[in-house]
Amino acid sequence: MLPNLAIFIFSYLLILLSVVGFGFLSTIIFNKFNISSNLGYFGLIGLLFLGIYSYLSSVFIKHSYTHNSILILIGLVSFLYFLSKNFKKFKPQIFNFLLIFLILFISSLIFKMHDDFPYYHFPYSYILTQHNTIIGIGNLNLGFRTPSSLFYINSIFYLPYIKFYMFMMPAILILGFVNNIIYEKIKNNIKINKTNYITYFSLLILIFVNIFFYRIGEHGNDKSAQILIFLLVIEVLIFLEKSKFDKNLLSKVYLLIGLIVSLKAFYVFYSLFVLILIFKVLKKKKLAEGIFFFIKNVYFLPLVIFFILVVGSYFLNTGCLIYPVSFTCFENFSWAINKLEVIELNNWYEQWSKAGAGPDYRVENPLEYISYFNWVGNWIDKYFFNKVSDFLLGIFVLLLIVNIFLFSSQKKKNNFPKIKLLIFFLLLLLFEWFYNHPTLRYGGYCIIVSIIFLFFAIRLDRYKLDKNKLIKRFNTLILITIVIFLGRNLNRIINEIEFYSYKPMENVNYMISEEYFDIPELVNNKITNYNLCNLKNQKCKSEDKIKIKKYFTNYILYLEK
Repeated sequence: MLPNLAIFIFSYLLILLSVVGFGFLSTIIFNKFNISSNLGYFGLIGLLFLGIYSYLSSVFIKHSYTHNSILILIGLVSFLYFLSKNFKKFKPQIFNFLLIFLILFISSLIFKMHDDFPYYHFPYSYILTQHNTIIGIGNLNLGFRTPSSLFYINSIFYLPYIKFYMFMMPAILILGFVNNIIYEKIKNNIKINKTNYITYFSLLILIFVNIFFYRIGEHGNDKSAQILIFLLVIEVLIFLEKSKFDKNLLSKVYLLIGLIVSLKAFYVFYSLFVLILIFKVLKKKKLAEGIFFFIKNVYFLPLVIFFILVVGSYFLNTGCLIYPVSFTCFENFSWAINKLEVIELNNWYEQWSKAGAGPDYRVENPLEYISYFNWVGNWIDKYFFNKVSDFLLGIFVLLLIVNIFLFSSQKKKNNFPKIKLLIFFLLLLLFEWFYNHPTLRYGGYCIIVSIIFLFFAIRLDRYKLDKNKLIKRFNTLILITIVIFLGRNLNRIINEIEFYSYKPMENVNYMISEEYFDIPELVNNKITNYNLCNLKNQKCKSEDKIKIKKYFTNYILYLEK
């Protein structure tokens, strides 16, 4: 048998190449889907289509070893075929692309995953490998009420030998693809001597993401979505900067919005960025012509399909189109969550995000607490100090160091870029975040950082540096970022070795305990008992309130009323 580490490395590379292969395959089947020559974008396209496929296929079949092995093999063959036909085109990128994922490999050596992983990330992903879609599964676990495309893509990476130990791979892929895209943008801009505030903003984002989000085990849905939001802001900036309307840029915006919203539904607010593009287009095109420009885009239909699938998964899990938004809920379905419970849980999420609850405390009169701005004083005391303040201090130190490296006594005069509408939308999103869910993991990082970095990037663009100096200083900052990323992950691994007796050279897999399988086993037992009862023509008796029935090929879980 192959050593555990060898299997892990092989699976890591296999999944990486296969996902990019599906990006290639989509451009072969739908020849207009090629929006970029960047390998990172082919990877994101691959994730989009695997996401769409996994939602659709899970309704009818389980994502078993056999199914997944065939699927991953198709992606790998597509990668090898397409690359052999276009090797010269991608040759300059291949080394940097593979180097990025080689550096990121250290982040995949994880013993302890985040707290939500055993609670619902792992069980949900694992259930998809054992059964096709189970309707009403939100009755089993609060976390199951907010499904994510990350869980569905995880289930496709359930493979022989490595089993479920690649369930952190989507987070690595998103970080790696975005790193590759941003790095190539910076490199190309410097090469053609078109360095501007967008280039500086991209550099700042590249540094921030890899230093502040270095722990893949803590990414979950939120940090992966926010990494994509950073890239979305960059693409919107590029769209606003161009004098001509670029359909490929619009395609990238659609692609990114689709992936972002699929990771967590409340990020649907970032679809508002399309309005910024619409305002610009309608300044030069007539209404009908402008609308047609957006609707005819080749990525518009996949975006709509993905939205429908994401909303459909919420509905099949909870009876709500978007959980926990109570007015989108329909109580007349057997598996539907009671509206009163939805409202209570929505209030709880808001109370928690506003520092009104913690492991060892609860505020009195929670409804009064979360109303208006009654919570601000307590939030400042319990959350702003020290989480937000430490975060802002870290940002300040980062900007100070970057300013030292890129400082020049020579200045150039630049007009303020035409991004006032984008800044207005970012400030609007900042207010929505602060008023409804003011915790950094729920979108705080990307909004705060984008606003601060935009203004700082405009300042950096006023420094006058020749091309050679700029290349050296950019490369130095990127090298420092890599060293910090590797150093922080190495320190994390050493701590996991000391505290948890982690032995990555002997057993590279993250920790799995019996509690991870509690809900999957509960589901298996209910389905087994239900099938046995049907064979004996008996009515099943259940010791708890959760009942089960079958509708065509899908099982429905519902609460006894």
